[in-house]
Amino acid sequence: MQYRPLGRTDMRVATVSFGAWAIGGTWGPVDDDVSLAALRAALDAGVNFIDTADVYGDGRSERVVARLKKERPHETIFVATKAGRRLPIQTPAGYNRANLTAWVERSLQNLEMEALDLLQLHCPHPAVYDMPEVFGILDDLVQAGKLRYYGVSVETVDEALKALRYPNVQSVQIIFNMLRLKPAERFFAAAQQAQVGILARVPLASGLLTGKLTAQSTFAPDDHRSFNRHGEAFDKGETFSGVPYEHALAAVEALKAIKPEGMTLTQFALRWILMFDAVTCAIPGAKTPQQEADNAAAADLPPLSAETMQAVQAVYDQQVRALVHAQW
Repeated sequence: MQYRPLGRTDMRVATVSFGAWAIGGTWGPVDDDVSLAALRAALDAGVNFIDTADVYGDGRSERVVARLKKERPHETIFVATKAGRRLPIQTPAGYNRANLTAWVERSLQNLEMEALDLLQLHCPHPAVYDMPEVFGILDDLVQAGKLRYYGVSVETVDEALKALRYPNVQSVQIIFNMLRLKPAERFFAAAQQAQVGILARVPLASGLLTGKLTAQSTFAPDDHRSFNRHGEAFDKGETFSGVPYEHALAAVEALKAIKPEGMTLTQFALRWILMFDAVTCAIPGAKTPQQEADNAAAADLPPLSAETMQAVQAVYDQQVRALVHAQW
């Protein structure tokens, strides 16, 4: 496993860390014991950073992570969680002191922690990025010892750039993968200059970049890939990175054709992300130990060639850019 510093924090985190959305819910059936086995496999592979949220399974994901921490009390496990999506409707006014404090206290209880390593605003209403008082509340929660650091999880590059205006924002979590290249073009240099860490979320484009999905694939009713393709429940960019499914499958076939020997498509997709120095880590999900072992192994693969990087860019430019680039 390889490690990179997370912004200006005291954390050095695994370049392929663990995204815990799938073990909470909205990805089909989940078994807590199997999820725990996947988390154990992550630690065994050198992963030391887990990203979760209070709404993943209404706290289920956080509570499974707490079980892991109790099992491995002597291991370094940094936990990032998120707050804000418990609002029934996203409104700027919802990001007030009472709500933020209550959400933090609930996550502390679920995770059985005295202080959160990293709290991230969870894709808040866009107007929140123009509300310095919200970030002042987060500063107060740091001072109170409830969290060590804070950052944001964003939907758009414009939101990411606005977040950099706040001096104590330590990290930005943004969708970045082979089907969503805009952050590298418009955001990464600014983040590096500000010494802000980048968490590449949805790195496998909701499973598309595993190469295992087909036109015949079906998804459980409680899987967002069956009910959110057009943004019915939350931003459609969260599902298949916002790329229409049939177009995305065609792009994946083109990526398979340029995949180097000796790695799975999943590993190719993750190693590609790590070619960008601005990225602190990718946070793919895993529901089984086997999936997690495949993910983690990508961290130690050799660098990709310039020709391969150019080929990925060409696939994006020719097949994907017009579908997503202007939206996020």
